Amino acid sequence: MRELFRLTGSEQLSLIRSREISAEEATRACLARMEAVEPRVLAFRCVLRDAALSDARAIDAAFSRGEDPGPLAGLPIAIKDVICLAGHPTTCGSRTLGGFIPAFDATVIERLRNAGAVLFGKTNMDEFAMGSSTENSAYEKTRNPWDLGRVPGGSSGGSAAAVAADMVPLALGSDTGGSIRQPAAFCGVPGLKTTYGRVSRFGLVAFASSLDQIGPFGKSVEDIARSLAVIAGQDPHDSTSASVPVPDYVEELSRGLAPLRIGVPREYFPRGLDSQVGDAVRFVLDRARALGARVEEISLPHTDYAIPTYYILATAEASSNLARYDGVRYGFRAAGAKDLAEMYRRSRSAGFGKEVRRRIMLGTYVLSSGYYDAYYLKAQKVRTLLRNDFVEAFQQVDLIITPTTPSVAFRFGEKTEDPLQMYLSDIFTATINLVGIPALSLPCALSREGLPIGLQVVGPPFGEARLLSAAAALESDLNFRARHRPKALDP
Repeated sequence: MRELFRLTGSEQLSLIRSREISAEEATRACLARMEAVEPRVLAFRCVLRDAALSDARAIDAAFSRGEDPGPLAGLPIAIKDVICLAGHPTTCGSRTLGGFIPAFDATVIERLRNAGAVLFGKTNMDEFAMGSSTENSAYEKTRNPWDLGRVPGGSSGGSAAAVAADMVPLALGSDTGGSIRQPAAFCGVPGLKTTYGRVSRFGLVAFASSLDQIGPFGKSVEDIARSLAVIAGQDPHDSTSASVPVPDYVEELSRGLAPLRIGVPREYFPRGLDSQVGDAVRFVLDRARALGARVEEISLPHTDYAIPTYYILATAEASSNLARYDGVRYGFRAAGAKDLAEMYRRSRSAGFGKEVRRRIMLGTYVLSSGYYDAYYLKAQKVRTLLRNDFVEAFQQVDLIITPTTPSVAFRFGEKTEDPLQMYLSDIFTATINLVGIPALSLPCALSREGLPIGLQVVGPPFGEARLLSAAAALESDLNFRARHRPKALDP
């Protein structure tokens, strides 16, 4: 019998729509795989077994009646635990929200339901999406399916690991400074950060509101395209969602690389870059030339300022957004406080983990009287300079290719005592959030240790169709998924 759980989402959809398999069979295959490997990976906060099987049976019944249940009919999808799902816990990886159960679905959840997707479960994450390893979860530490002693990346590590371990073909994550692309690179799967405003954030618990975006992980670029076609588009519940037409992303996949102009920023190949990562990306650039693309060096001169700018603006917004968790209206409340001020202090100290407290304090500091102009205002001005770098670059080239991360997945505990080194894991991704443009991480090679290496394909605003078609051409040429798979979970 075929191992259905190993198929891509698009392959599963094809079999379900042709009625070669049922939606229930596809869901049961994923559940069986989850039961076999989840105790070692720890990707999920909760699995919605009964609800998923019920949804799958409803899809099969609709097909039996001659109805079309939607473009993702019967496909199991996991959801990062920062996205609200009515009637089920949304913890954001934090003790503070340990008992929070939303009364409503996020817009992306509504759109997935309407498209016939089977909601499989909620995935683990760094607390309030603050981290690059999923070590900051208040619950468990998700493990990388390629090497169980290494991190899956973060903050969407659970979603990336669930897809890489073949527990689900698709998953949603969120990306504030690289939280989709970095774990996608570490776990060897495609992952897309969309243009700011392309996907509604209604029902996404906020970390940094000018940076956060929802996006998909898949087993193939086609999986990404199919899911994006469903979740993209303007939403009246989100004033930042853009009124921009949504292309047929799947139809656009066949456009290929010729005659695209690809820019390679010299600043993204610094001295500290792992040589294996640099060599892998340069090999892909050679393949891009062979496929008809024009590859040329460009400069993004303000790149060195991206990480300090990001950690000023992101922490400032986090300080503001997380002020609502005070132990009064909902969330964790510490017992035994003698007055309101003590209750606030105890509740926030016990409810938030070390990394979240660090970022709140940094953000409060840069927003405080006497420091606002020196830090926050200056960072906003540098953000404009970074944006202008990309505006000028996209007047010369159609797409940009860089490494996704400066190294392969690191070991647990390797960077937890050095926050700066952890923050530098996002050195190639955070700029993209500051600028608000789309980028996809694509697995392109294995390191000598047998760990995935990711390259980042960056597009202009709302250029997801062009970006996905180029990534699909590279994916087909590299054939990474057929040649490599995680072996840490083999019997």
